[in-house]
Amino acid sequence: MLKNRVIQVSKLWAATFFLGVGLTGCGGAGASSERSAVLSWSAPLTRVNGESISMGELDRYVIRYGQDAGELSQEVVIPNAQVEAEMSYELRGLDVGTWYFTIEVQDINGLISEPSDVVSKSIRS
Repeated sequence: MLKNRVIQVSKLWAATFFLGVGLTGCGGAGASSERSAVLSWSAPLTRVNGESISMGELDRYVIRYGQDAGELSQEVVIPNAQVEAEMSYELRGLDVGTWYFTIEVQDINGLISEPSDVVSKSIRS
């Protein structure tokens, strides 16, 4: 099944009606006892075809994650993508092991980007 894809991940522009968003970081909670990962990214400025996209055209971000880089079966939807150009989100309660993450952005017309490059974080006990 093919989906209309829009917003791409910063380094991967691909087709004409796409946007780009890049996952710029994956960190942890430092000395916190909670096993977590903090993801940071910037809103896309242009569509894949080079046209600009305003913040008001962005709808939501979708973070997909899991412990198998080929099967990111869990997701978090972050609404109101138009509010901030620089975003971060903390995923808490992760089990011990390596976790993999991507992010997609959806515009107000329902067009969805290709996923960002996968980033990973190892959670230790």
